[in-house]
Amino acid sequence: MSDRKSPVERAINLFVYAPVGLLTLAREELPHIIEKGRQELTNQATVAKMMGEYAVAEGRKEASRRLEQAGDAVGSLRAVTDRRTNGPAPAASTTAASPPPAPSPPAPPTPAPAPAGATPPVVTPAPAPGPVAPAVGALAIPGYDALSASQVVQRLAGLSGPELEDVRAYEAATRGRKTILNRVEQLRAGTSS
Repeated sequence: MSDRKSPVERAINLFVYAPVGLLTLAREELPHIIEKGRQELTNQATVAKMMGEYAVAEGRKEASRRLEQAGDAVGSLRAVTDRRTNGPAPAASTTAASPPPAPSPPAPPTPAPAPAGATPPVVTPAPAPGPVAPAVGALAIPGYDALSASQVVQRLAGLSGPELEDVRAYEAATRGRKTILNRVEQLRAGTSS
């Protein structure tokens, strides 16, 4: 018997026996192939989900950091503008200075006596002046205007009640940063209870 097969035998092998062998093999191996494909897709989906969650978390951190920086920059710009408008703030001393005395309100003018038979004029009282914010040099936190909100918040815990009130009044009158104002309120609520 020779190893050479006739063209008819080769055609029968190629077109009959090979497909039957492939079908038999596929029937045996198909469940294993499907399971491998499922595992590969599941692994890739899990990795993609983890990377997406990480990217979103990092994006949130970066966005909140930049938002706080922008808020601090706007507050600094507002403070500089206020200083230019209202004049320079007094220089901060190295020792804790007592706040300057509040200016006394001017005495109301004395009305002139009304002529006889005339109706007296109606005098409306001037509105009471709003609370006066302490000067930045009088605050218990040196270099206050140069600090970011997070830096100020770190320094608030060691302040007394009146010092916290000074910081609150100054911040409310100048930059109005909610982070600082909320933390002052929390600390004041904690000391009063």
